[in-house]
Amino acid sequence: MSALTEDVRIIRPAAVLDTRTAAMVISELSRLDVAHGGIWNATSSLWQRYDSPWDGIGGSRGGSQLLGSIAVMYDAPHRHEITIYKVTVSPYGLETGWTVDTLCDDALSWVGLTLANCPRAELATPPPRDPFHRPVTT
Repeated sequence: MSALTEDVRIIRPAAVLDTRTAAMVISELSRLDVAHGGIWNATSSLWQRYDSPWDGIGGSRGGSQLLGSIAVMYDAPHRHEITIYKVTVSPYGLETGWTVDTLCDDALSWVGLTLANCPRAELATPPPRDPFHRPVTT
């Protein structure tokens, strides 16, 4: 049993894929579906990377091991865009050398991007503090 725990990172600011780029990534992840001999299981909210295709009975996972997951939000911040906001590397993924960056880079490699050079969401400036706000005293 491994002493490693999973590695979870909230991506701030979130990485954002534009319409064309998002479509290309989804197309490739779908082509590489684990149930059809690939290594990715992509749903509307989670992209999961496995070490091998699913080989279990009836299309189940079988001996395939989860390396990590990428949490995504479709149509955010704009329609047809995809936001990558949280990445988790499993204990098995950590044992085999995967990191948050390499997991994202693997998914984004189809469009020539890495997590480091992926466009980011613009962070809004917080509103100024209300000058009339007074702390509550007891």
